Amino acid sequence: MSRRQFSPDDPERRQWQDPDQILTTIGLEPGMVFVDMGCGDGYFALPAGRRVGPGGRVYANDIDDGAIERLRQRAAQEGLDNVSAQVKESEEMIACESCADIVFFGIDLHDFQDPAKVLANAQKMLRHGGRVVDLDWKDQPTPFGPPLEKRFSIEKVKSLVRSAGFRVESVQDSGPWHYLIIARR
Repeated sequence: MSRRQFSPDDPERRQWQDPDQILTTIGLEPGMVFVDMGCGDGYFALPAGRRVGPGGRVYANDIDDGAIERLRQRAAQEGLDNVSAQVKESEEMIACESCADIVFFGIDLHDFQDPAKVLANAQKMLRHGGRVVDLDWKDQPTPFGPPLEKRFSIEKVKSLVRSAGFRVESVQDSGPWHYLIIARR
């Protein structure tokens, strides 16, 4: 299994993972504040910036400075002044306190050195009633993606999320290879 990279415009990825559909499913609306932890090139951050509009805000972070630079360039080209991206480890990321409507982990919770700390940071960023969302790889063989031993099962994520003080609201399939967990503060 390879660690395949996809650009924010990749039409093949959109066939099995449509960011706009996922953002609709999680309830992202105009005027909201969206935090994209481990955002990469902005596959979710850019559509989120379009969706929340000028009255909303997107905070994005990643440890890959090249990915953040590409995200910043794309946001500037599209006039998305509401997207703020920084090079930072998610274990150290607190974009704002009690401001976010949604803190989003887009197929990366399994990648963090300390997922419990990252979820604790999410707790600090979320406003009352805010949601944490984990979109991640199913723990089954797929044509690409991280090795099976690195993936988190749904039960493991639910346990981590509950330990961080969240209540799991829903668990659902998200395309052929991913699941989507939505939890509320």
